[in-house]
Amino acid sequence: MARVSLIEPEHASAEVKEIYDGKLRSKPGNIQKALAHRPAMLGSFLGFYASVGRSLDRKLYEAVYLRTSLINGCHYCTQHHIQGAKRAGLAAEQVKSLKDGNYSGFHEQEQAALRYAEKLTRTPDTASDADFAMLKKHFSEEQVVDLHMLIGLANLTNRVTGPLALEVEFPEEQI
Repeated sequence: MARVSLIEPEHASAEVKEIYDGKLRSKPGNIQKALAHRPAMLGSFLGFYASVGRSLDRKLYEAVYLRTSLINGCHYCTQHHIQGAKRAGLAAEQVKSLKDGNYSGFHEQEQAALRYAEKLTRTPDTASDADFAMLKKHFSEEQVVDLHMLIGLANLTNRVTGPLALEVEFPEEQI
């Protein structure tokens, strides 16, 4: 059970209802229902969330987000991004390998991003010039910034949804 009340559409203020109906197409998830206690924050968060990772291939985006969530043990985000990974075209074996930390079933560019996501999630203070040189072999600077922000966003949401004890809104899937 969530540690804060979730604002359901029928109890939402006009400002939150507008966000639910517009940006969320009348389908807010539990994270949005929790953030609805702060309507301005909800609106800003949704805009930021939508802007991150857009220069990256969707399959890579989902693989990085899912791997970061798995490392952090974030059940809520893991479940959401298993679904996203499947929609983006990741095979079941690739999802399983992300759980195991085995990147051999991914292309070189994807492996570089996944290794960096793991490093930045586990030991963020150890990011080095060598790491960025490696990333720049595979990504433009725009993509490096996007990748870096995606990893940060995944870590942020992992650290919000877990402690708030948000429950998954759909049937869960095991890896």
